[in-house]
Amino acid sequence: MARILIAEDEDTLRRFVARALVMDGHEIVEAADGAEALEHLQAEVFDLLLSDIRMPVMDGIALATATAKLAPAMPILLMTGYAEQRERAEPLMRIVVDVVAKPFTLPQIRQAVADALMQKAA
Repeated sequence: MARILIAEDEDTLRRFVARALVMDGHEIVEAADGAEALEHLQAEVFDLLLSDIRMPVMDGIALATATAKLAPAMPILLMTGYAEQRERAEPLMRIVVDVVAKPFTLPQIRQAVADALMQKAA
């Protein structure tokens, strides 16, 4: 299975998603903001970045941009509960696989992750 970095400042949501993906057999590393996630990305190898767009310190847009430079082949999946944030991500669609709208169900996020990982394999 895959090694996935989850960057989400909402602890409850981050843990909820992490538990679901662990049940699918993935190895998960959690980060509470974009800066912490970037530290992980600079030191470790991941198969997927799953990041919230709106976070303190470094938002998901800046993180996605930095990630695309560090690991251009790694798929990036963004999450947001804000329509205007989704619009901010539009210019990044060449480096971002998808933007998942919050709130989402466990089956929805699990499918989005599976699709993103399949795109990497293709």
